[in-house]
Amino acid sequence: MDVHLDVPTAGYAGRLEVLDGPTGRRVRSEAERARIATESLMPGVQVAAVARKHGVTRWQVYDWRRRLRQGQLALPERMAPSSRS
Repeated sequence: MDVHLDVPTAGYAGRLEVLDGPTGRRVRSEAERARIATESLMPGVQVAAVARKHGVTRWQVYDWRRRLRQGQLALPERMAPSSRS
């Protein structure tokens, strides 16, 4: 079989490279999402900077913040405000 892929021919769209392994998509735990959302709520912190630091989009951070406020995303116990009197 004589195939030369680097020469443009009719119907040839380009080189196809198949990569095996993880897709690059990261599945974050609820605790990790809550921690990132909480970090973005600190005074003087920019959401975009937090998003870049953690490799997510700022829209994900905004969504996690909304879910945190609505109680749909729970803080880990060690980060939750203490109720000591």
